[in-house]
Amino acid sequence: MEEVFIVDKQKYLDENYPFEGIPDLNDKKRCIHCDQIITVGDYKVFKDEEGDEFIYCPNAPDCNGTLIDWIDLDINWFLSTDICFIK
Repeated sequence: MEEVFIVDKQKYLDENYPFEGIPDLNDKKRCIHCDQIITVGDYKVFKDEEGDEFIYCPNAPDCNGTLIDWIDLDINWFLSTDICFIK
């Protein structure tokens, strides 16, 4: 995978975020892969061999979490049991 450097991160997120409710670049989320609190705007983009681009955790490549693995901070995530509780 090759990292793609994004100049206008808000525009890229607006055009490529696949879910409803696009987060703000300043929003905080928890990545369930590395269990770190991240700032959305610090995301990285990687392109695979087919040319498809994926939005990754800011801790990539050490963390392989993508935006589907980011949860709101008001959700308790227990990695050891893979159970998710909402406060």
